[in-house]
This record gives sequence, structure tokens and C-alpha cells, in this order.
Amino acid sequence: MVDKGKYVRTINHQLSTVNCPLSTVKMESPIERIRLSQTAKDQLLKLRRFTKIDQWNTLCRWGFCRSLAEKSIPSPVPIPQDSNVELTWRVFGGEMSDILLLALRQRCYNDGLGTDKETLVTQFRLHLHRGIGYLAGDQNIKKIEDLIELTTKSRE
Repeated sequence: MVDKGKYVRTINHQLSTVNCPLSTVKMESPIERIRLSQTAKDQLLKLRRFTKIDQWNTLCRWGFCRSLAEKSIPSPVPIPQDSNVELTWRVFGGEMSDILLLALRQRCYNDGLGTDKETLVTQFRLHLHRGIGYLAGDQNIKKIEDLIELTTKSRE
């Protein structure tokens, strides 16, 4: 079993030793609930069929991280909240919720967007939907192993 508290304390300690505005990060998420667009829901259904991953939150995490891996900032397009798929932040992030929040804050900071609540909420929605779209549009994803291969390709 992973001691998440140990990792959070280590991250907080490391951040406090550098000149980084994230060193004062509180682990309280500004994102309470996430409602997906109908397009994203349809894309997730396609990914569920291919990967056999049944949980929305797991697929959403993959999408979010896929978007964070892109160097470009997501286009600021309006995203409807017109599906019946809704997750809380804690369900979305699971045991990784604090780490995912730190990654989002760091990405917003790196992109020069600020880390206020409104920016974090907006950027989260943009990254989540962009990443789901990237995964659903990837013709090479036919099974769960193809998702894993995405992570190893970038390291080689």
C-alpha cells in the first residue's frame, strides 16, 4: 500500500526548498464537480469498448494526463456540460487527486496563466476534454495495452 501522505509531505518539502509559488499549495481542490460534454461522454464510451476500462474516472485521468503532456495550451473554447456524466474531484482523482491538482497548478503556472480558482477550473475542463478527444481520436488505441504504450513511447 502506498503511503500517499508520505509523498505529499515529500512534495511539499521539495517545493518549500525552491523559489516556487506552489510551495504554499493547499491540497483543497477548487474543482468540486465535473460534468462532461455529451461529445466527451461519447468518446469515453468508445474508449471503454476498446480498452475494457469501465470506470469513467480512470479514463478521464488518462485523458487529463494526455493533454498535460502536450506542450501547447488548450484552445479556450466553450465546453457544454450537457451529458449525464458527473464526477466529484475526489472520484476523478482518487488516490492521485492531490498529485493531479499539483500537476494542474504547475502547468497553469508554467503556461503563465495564474493559479487562481477560475483559471484552474477552466484549464482543468479544457485539458480534460482535449485529452479525451486525443485518446478517442488515436487510431492506435485498440486495447488497454495501447494506452500503456503511450507512456513508454514518450520516454524512448
